[in-house]
Amino acid sequence: MSEENSQIESTALDLPRAKVHLVDNSHTLAIFLAALENNTLALSIDAERASGFRYGQKAYLIQIALQGNCIYLLDPIATFDKVMLENAISRINQTPWLIHAATQDLTCLAEFGLRPSKIFDTELACRLLGLPRVSLGTITEHYLQLKLAKEHSAVDWSQRPLPQSWLDYAALDVDVLAELQVAVEKDLIANEKLNVAEEEFEFLLDFQVKEPKTDRWRGTTGIHELKDSRDLTIVKHMWEAREALAQDKDISPGRLVPDASIVAAVKAKPKSRSELSALRSFTGRASRTYIDTWWDSYYKGLTTEKPVDVRPKQTGIPNHRSWPSKFPEANLRLQWSKKLLNDLATVVNIPQENILAPETLKQLCFAPPALDAESMKKALREHRARNWQIDLVLPILVDAFRRTEPVPVEPKQEDTTTSS
Repeated sequence: MSEENSQIESTALDLPRAKVHLVDNSHTLAIFLAALENNTLALSIDAERASGFRYGQKAYLIQIALQGNCIYLLDPIATFDKVMLENAISRINQTPWLIHAATQDLTCLAEFGLRPSKIFDTELACRLLGLPRVSLGTITEHYLQLKLAKEHSAVDWSQRPLPQSWLDYAALDVDVLAELQVAVEKDLIANEKLNVAEEEFEFLLDFQVKEPKTDRWRGTTGIHELKDSRDLTIVKHMWEAREALAQDKDISPGRLVPDASIVAAVKAKPKSRSELSALRSFTGRASRTYIDTWWDSYYKGLTTEKPVDVRPKQTGIPNHRSWPSKFPEANLRLQWSKKLLNDLATVVNIPQENILAPETLKQLCFAPPALDAESMKKALREHRARNWQIDLVLPILVDAFRRTEPVPVEPKQEDTTTSS
């Protein structure tokens, strides 16, 4: 983007410029399917979830813009003709996608059967271009001088019917993507990063969500304030009861009873159901409605013969914070590598975490391969590093690891001379 363009004042974009159609029955799906069959250009796609309101990350609205045509808002919880819906999904999957921050939406889209065969991610592309902020609103203003309305970003998208103002807001996110893609791709070409971006987009097609941790309850906010094994056991039982109830009622766990209330209950140490119910710190929309559930889980945690360990069992490599004292050689490799990669990130203007995944770096530093280029390249490939990443980091990692190798000590030569 030129200096001259950067001085242009942005224009507010409050309403979508293309016509918007809600697809929530078989009749409107037929219209959408006909438009898809006549389409030859990439589709702009986005999804809205109800995080904070519903359990899980299900899509409650899917926005699809056809270039030069209309914006279709597909209701994934509506009832459709099955064959017609399968045809629409198949057609969408065969067409290239334009999307922003794909990793946020690919999982919920896949649950509906939508999986891209080709993709262009404007957020990822802007990370590779070294832009300091890469939200859709920020880069739309940066490249197109358009300021997107964002007043409905945290609403409950599971609500039906959806207000027209919400539908207009949702449509804006795909209204700009085709223009944005053109501008971003031009920037990638100018910075000789198009091949890098295309390799990253190809990698996204096999995107996989990390497996959830076994002891997810240990992530309860405020749990660090509890040091006693019995207290942690109560948290575990209350967290699991809340999780089961949230899943059954399709409600976000934190709306039933927030983490802070669970921790507060444990600290207060109530001696009965009524004492728990009377706690002012035990809040939430279901704190009193399901008081039997909370008390039963509290009591189980209090009385079980098998309290949990204060410290979780170690899986995988140790936390890198313990390396300086326990694994000094691994820590030295990590510090040298991070320094050299940080220098590289400045030179190529790509964030360090995009040059090499932090977890990959830690794995290699803790269990290093042989210090030759082929062994390091093989290890990087096993950790799913892309070709462009390997080309950049291979000499740097070999150099960093060699710098930390202990210097061999030459054995002392025995003095064979005899004194006269």
